[in-house]
Amino acid sequence: MNYLEHLPIGIGALFSAFGVLCVFLVVVGLPGTWILIATAVLIDLLDWLWLQPDAPLTFHPLTLLAAVLIGLVGEILEFLLSAAGAKKFGASPRGMLGSVVGGVVGAVFGTVLIWIPLIGTLVGAVLGTATGAVLGEMWDGRTTLRDSAKPAFGAVLGRVLGTLSKLPVAIGVWVLLAVAAFR
Repeated sequence: MNYLEHLPIGIGALFSAFGVLCVFLVVVGLPGTWILIATAVLIDLLDWLWLQPDAPLTFHPLTLLAAVLIGLVGEILEFLLSAAGAKKFGASPRGMLGSVVGGVVGAVFGTVLIWIPLIGTLVGAVLGTATGAVLGEMWDGRTTLRDSAKPAFGAVLGRVLGTLSKLPVAIGVWVLLAVAAFR
């Protein structure tokens, strides 16, 4: 029995299971969609190890391109909703910029400083978004924390909604790539 002929099915199953974890990562603010796409590219780069020389790649390049485009839609949604939340609650352009930058920086620091897997990233992103919005508002001329609190709340709300908007996008990418892994 040639075990290599069954290896693509096993890799597809492992990839699909890993995809579930990647979708969960999106919920807590981590780039699960991009990790999943990068894993698919890595599998294509290593296909020569288990596929016959004339066999097609596990993931067609157009499938990968579609996954990237869908992933970009999620990123745009997250950015727009985060900024819209801040603006809806009266944030200035600097406050909106601060909320976006603060969210990214906060996620990184939360991951490093709060050693509870995934929770640290989420807490860091929320605190960073709020802090960035407050600092952006103060940079724009709002002199008190009270004046900056409402736009900061809007930025946090927008960040949460933006992150949640990426969930169906991540699921779509996962389904696309999981089906392609078994074609």
